[in-house]
Amino acid sequence: MLKFVLLCALAAASRADVAEEEDVLVLKKSNFDEALRAHPHLLVEFYAPWCGHCKALAPEYAKAAGMLKAEGSDIRLAKVDATEESDLAQEFGVRGYPTIKFFKGGAKDSPKEYSAGRQAEDIVNWLKKRTGPAATTLTEVTQAESLIADSEVAVVAFFKDVESDGAKAFVQAAEAVDDIPFAITSADGVFSKFEVSKDSVILFKKTAPKIFGGEIKSHILMFVPKASSDFQEKMDQFKKAAEGFKGKILFIFIDSEIDDNQRILEFFGLKKEECPAVRLITLEDEMTKYKPDTTEITAENIISFCTAFTDGKLKPHLMSQDIPEDWDKSPVKVLVGKNFEEVAFDPAKNVFVEFYAPWCGHCKQLAPIWDQLGEQYKGSSDIVVAKMDSTANEIESVKVHSFPTLKFFPAGDERKVIDYNGERTLDGFTKFLESGGKEGGAPAGDDEEDEGEVSTFDFPRHPRRCFSELTEFTNQI
Repeated sequence: MLKFVLLCALAAASRADVAEEEDVLVLKKSNFDEALRAHPHLLVEFYAPWCGHCKALAPEYAKAAGMLKAEGSDIRLAKVDATEESDLAQEFGVRGYPTIKFFKGGAKDSPKEYSAGRQAEDIVNWLKKRTGPAATTLTEVTQAESLIADSEVAVVAFFKDVESDGAKAFVQAAEAVDDIPFAITSADGVFSKFEVSKDSVILFKKTAPKIFGGEIKSHILMFVPKASSDFQEKMDQFKKAAEGFKGKILFIFIDSEIDDNQRILEFFGLKKEECPAVRLITLEDEMTKYKPDTTEITAENIISFCTAFTDGKLKPHLMSQDIPEDWDKSPVKVLVGKNFEEVAFDPAKNVFVEFYAPWCGHCKQLAPIWDQLGEQYKGSSDIVVAKMDSTANEIESVKVHSFPTLKFFPAGDERKVIDYNGERTLDGFTKFLESGGKEGGAPAGDDEEDEGEVSTFDFPRHPRRCFSELTEFTNQI
């Protein structure tokens, strides 16, 4: 009897030895097998304390763990310090950090590599896909509303017959996508709620970045106030035009009256009073925008516009503000599209330009330092410090991918462009300029986005999230 009690105590002690940090299990070689036995669905991160990517992942990983724990899920998240637990790291072939593996059913021999994004929602969605049906069945309107409200992006299939070939193809597609929740419904109430009359697939989005991250890199966006009397007529024309460009161009509708959508309009140089309007954007190696010649939204006009684009006959639309009368009166010169070439590529000047966005927090932090730099060189005969609002001005010769972007245009006829990659301090900028762009610089195109930059595709999240329902009409799923 005493032996039995001791064994029970030892077993309890072993289980208690699996500590937790922010809902994440802390595993070691001594408790790893015990954790696998106790938790049939276990996601394990092998990390190094000094790894920057691991540090960036940590809060999202903990958030995902908390979300699952709050739901009462049997899925748990764990972590292993691979620098301390080298035997475990070697056993599971850890060669880089972080390495994330999913263990199912307590088996150690064939864990699945985690393959989705690094946000909490991505992690949770990926795990649910691995432990449940690829597409959730929705029988009630409240289920559909909750799914859409709780997800940055959700794909819902409306099929009267869930055993149809189309419905089966949808479920098959859902199995191949890790980071987006999929759902399917045949319920009349859900059809009615979302005004769906025939078998359809609708993609619901809260933010634009995911739309810009898909496989189809050419998108046409129609900005129309949903409350307008001719909304349905324009929508029908838009849908009709979309039929011929499936797999080539993504057709997207945006309600131009929603306040939180104004950041998207601003990105395309539009104001509410200018809508209805259509714009086309490509997201290949470089981002390019196109504007149709006519403002009349008809299927014929849209088809003609898209056909000219696919045939390579369109010229990019470059936004520009008018040149301010006092553009050169302050130490920091103000550039717009219409005066950029003349100033930046002046062969007699060394021009240092900040490409910024008015809403970007990093740009606001940089502003006083940039003003000091301008003041420092205001009397220089060959150095010009300038800035350009890249949300309102676009340059064919310079593509801006993040804010702030700092580029140096040295004097001469070669039209060289040097990216600044040094410290964003007055001393760093000064050394860069005094060295002729050598100290802290790199040839254009060699820079990498760092923690102090905001991607141009992140515009709806700064300074606030942009909540809108963006509907995909081309049924790419």
